[in-house]
Amino acid sequence: MNFTESTLALFAKEVAKYPADQKQSAVMACLAIVQHEQGHVSAVAEEGIAAYLGMAPIAVHEVTTFYNMYNQEPVGRFKLNVCTNLPCQLRDGETALKHLCHKLGVEPYGTTADGTFTVQPSECLGACADAPVMLVNDRQMLSFMSNERLDELVDTLKVHGR
Repeated sequence: MNFTESTLALFAKEVAKYPADQKQSAVMACLAIVQHEQGHVSAVAEEGIAAYLGMAPIAVHEVTTFYNMYNQEPVGRFKLNVCTNLPCQLRDGETALKHLCHKLGVEPYGTTADGTFTVQPSECLGACADAPVMLVNDRQMLSFMSNERLDELVDTLKVHGR
């Protein structure tokens, strides 16, 4: 993949944080840069990052597939990750996921027909006492997401998603 000059400059800034013989340490940052710019990390982008960092493509792919913060396929404008790990399940995490899916008319990992929302179950988000919790676009954590709060969130995002 041919990355833009601005993308390569961002890669270089991340690589500079590590000793020259350990530039592979910047793999997660490079994946995040690509995802921010393109919305997801394609196999072609993984190969480009691997070439840039001097890594085997499979090593980059292993990182991409290990963490659920990297989208391997295009997702909606708003990616809603609902924690369904055991502590959250015990405090309505699964109920929250099902409510969102029903409200938006998608299955888990599905994207609405208009491309606005993708709903995904998530592993632990580290806020078990605040369950059910969710993460919006891998950046904003929301706590105590009752069905009413989920409805308010979706309605608010729909207005901003236009």
